[in-house]
Amino acid sequence: MERKFHRRAGAKRRGVSAEGFTPAVDIGAGAGFSGDRTDGAGPVVDALAASPRPAFLMYEMLAERTLADAQLARHADPDAGYSSRLRAFLETSLAKSHEAGIRIVGNFGAANPRGAAAEVLRLASDLGLGRIRVGIVEGDDLLAAGGDARMTVGGDSDNPPAAANAYLGAGTIAEALDAGADVVVTGRVADPSLALGPLVHCLDWAWDDWDRLAAGTLVGHLLECAAQVTGGYFADPGPKDIPDLAHVGFPIAEVSADGDAAITKPPGTGGAVTLATVKEQMLYEIHDPAAYLTPDVILDLTKVHVAEAGPDRVFVSGARGHARPDTLKVTVCRAGGFRGEAGISYGGPGAVARGRLAESIIAERLAPFGGALAFETSLIGLTSLAGAATPADAPEPVEVRLRLAARADHRDVVDAAMAEVEALYLNGPAGGGGVRRHVTPELNTDSMLVERHLVAPRMTLVESLDEL
Repeated sequence: MERKFHRRAGAKRRGVSAEGFTPAVDIGAGAGFSGDRTDGAGPVVDALAASPRPAFLMYEMLAERTLADAQLARHADPDAGYSSRLRAFLETSLAKSHEAGIRIVGNFGAANPRGAAAEVLRLASDLGLGRIRVGIVEGDDLLAAGGDARMTVGGDSDNPPAAANAYLGAGTIAEALDAGADVVVTGRVADPSLALGPLVHCLDWAWDDWDRLAAGTLVGHLLECAAQVTGGYFADPGPKDIPDLAHVGFPIAEVSADGDAAITKPPGTGGAVTLATVKEQMLYEIHDPAAYLTPDVILDLTKVHVAEAGPDRVFVSGARGHARPDTLKVTVCRAGGFRGEAGISYGGPGAVARGRLAESIIAERLAPFGGALAFETSLIGLTSLAGAATPADAPEPVEVRLRLAARADHRDVVDAAMAEVEALYLNGPAGGGGVRRHVTPELNTDSMLVERHLVAPRMTLVESLDEL
């Protein structure tokens, strides 16, 4: 179960100015999504190693789609289901982090945290690191839990879920660090909890010290997308220029005992940390700024103060918190048939007219499938985003790509739709080329809330493959 409310009681937080700020813990981002750059953690580890404070490296690598893909992989191979790029990420950071005493927390366990732990231990052995302790956080998989948890997410329905994963909080991460874990591997946890766990572990915050938990959650929220807060996703030439994005630095948070933080990046790296980059990331995915719900606390951003504290350094304070929700969010995945995508390109004079002719051919050829096939077409470069809302006087491009997206309950139906795009080579407009097509099984994802008592997080500490 999650840790009980047994840490020291929290004194009332006082406002802290940037001038009086004293950092106590450093947390750096090693990745912001599963497809991130594997070398981004290098400069972060160097900066953390030079810090006199306790330091942690955080890998945030899960999204709903990523977890659904991991579940498909696990169903095909029980030994799979964790991040296929785990080794590539940790090869650049594990040895130096271990030597410097930097502890790593990552959700690269996805659908198989134990498989990820085994991969970490194998890598540590290959690198000659000797004894390494891996904390495994489990309990998010409600189908594996069985009983009432499984029934609550529809385990007995006509289309039972292929996966149902609850968003765990920071408690079991802190427990693993308390137990001495060098690396903590999780499955589905709330993204900010990857930072909050280390902060509670180091700073001994109480689990009902809502303001400090909110401050730590804000730190995790600012770090979770890595280079998004240092100018990567922020960049827009002209309105929002950012230097040297080819070498953009991943963020580091220097955090005080009260949870106030300075957001910065490693020296000598590209990108930028500014008021604007921090504000954009702070509001990212926030539906209600006064009530951002997480498993650990309800974060209130309405009194947050953001101030420049030097070049590439922004001070953040003033987060407030309310008691955590009684329920936890669960992502439920169910089999959804098959999805296919195919494309063919047209260029030169008349490209748009030929693309539209190809669209009409595809629509007529697929009409006989009726309700057995759902599909749509678009011309990338002309209507793929705006669709029917594309202005009539929009400039006509000299090249377009016809895209067909289709789904059906049966693979052979989707395969037949994809074949119609390839047939356009000889049976459609002139000058088509570059056909690509693929079909994949689909998991439909949905979200629901479950009572907290149905979810039982647990932690296991291992030092060898024999313990798994």
